[in-house]
Formats: sequence, C-alpha cells, structure tokens
Amino acid sequence: QVQLVESGGGLVQAGGSLRLSCAASGTILSIYTMGWYRQAPGKQRELVAAITSRGSTKYADSVDGRFTISRDNAKNTVYLQMNRLKPEDTAVYYCSSGRWAWTFDYWGQGTQVTVSS
Repeated sequence: QVQLVESGGGLVQAGGSLRLSCAASGTILSIYTMGWYRQAPGKQRELVAAITSRGSTKYADSVDGRFTISRDNAKNTVYLQMNRLKPEDTAVYYCSSGRWAWTFDYWGQGTQVTVSS
C-alpha cells in the first residue's frame, strides 16, 4: 500500500503561481510513476502531468509550458509548479502513483486550487 498526502493548494489570482507537493509513504519501492490529476465541478478527472522514476514526463496540452512536474526520489515527493495560472485551472488536484509506466493505482485525498479572475 502507498499513502499520498498533498499540500500547497489555495486561492490565487489569475497570472499567479502555486506549488503543489505530494509526499508518498508505505511501499515506496513499488512506485514508478507519480502524477497529478485534477477534477473541476461537473467535469471528468483529467491527467495534468506525470513523471516516472527515470524522469520521463507527460503534460496535458492545456498546461504544457505553464506547469512543471518534478520529483525527489530520495524524499519520495513529487511537485507541481504551476505558473501563469488561469481561472480554468480551478479544480481539486489529486496526487497519484503507480507501479508501472503511466499507470495510477493509489490516490491522495486532493487539494483545492482556486484561481480568481
């Protein structure tokens, strides 16, 4: 089992920045992929960004160039640096991890990000 705890959400004005963190504990050796999903009211959960333990990354088109995912394997922590935030980035952001490339088996409780216009 893997436990994921997110932090860093909040309220920010459009154009501002936030940094999300997600710390993993438990069966750490089983983690290969870590990533961030988000879900806005009335919308499906979508992948925002993901990173493997080897450093390969994926981004949603809507955030590419504005968000950066990074990972500290020694601290079992993944980060999401979000710049030039837009109101449409408002959502609950969930941390997730998986045992294989681009798979997601465990989820955090979510952290709210609200971007005001």
